[in-house]
Amino acid sequence: MNAMDSQSQNTSLQRLHVVEKRVVRVLELAGAVMDELSNSTGPRMEILNNHCREFMQLIKDIQMTLREEIKSACEYRPFEKCDYSSRISNEICCKKLEYIIEQLDSMKQCIDQYHSADSSHGMQIV
Repeated sequence: MNAMDSQSQNTSLQRLHVVEKRVVRVLELAGAVMDELSNSTGPRMEILNNHCREFMQLIKDIQMTLREEIKSACEYRPFEKCDYSSRISNEICCKKLEYIIEQLDSMKQCIDQYHSADSSHGMQIV
């Protein structure tokens, strides 16, 4: 892992740490709203409105940050820092595997036809 990868990973972890703090704050706000609603003198609307406004803003921030983190995680490219020969070697291996799978499918189809031909003629394989 080079310095750039390490740096981007650190900033990603820092953003996720901020999200964690926001989630804690959201729970605190929800608790404060519950306390306010159960106030014996009745809820103070200004406090309720402020808590709810902050709650909704934090939820939007959390969603936006997590969406960005998920998007950047999905943009992972395994060969981004590799040289041409590594990439080509991998693609050749994939093509070889595709060819083998085709051959195996063809063999399976041939065997299935053989078995269905035997069963239609009343022959049994011993």
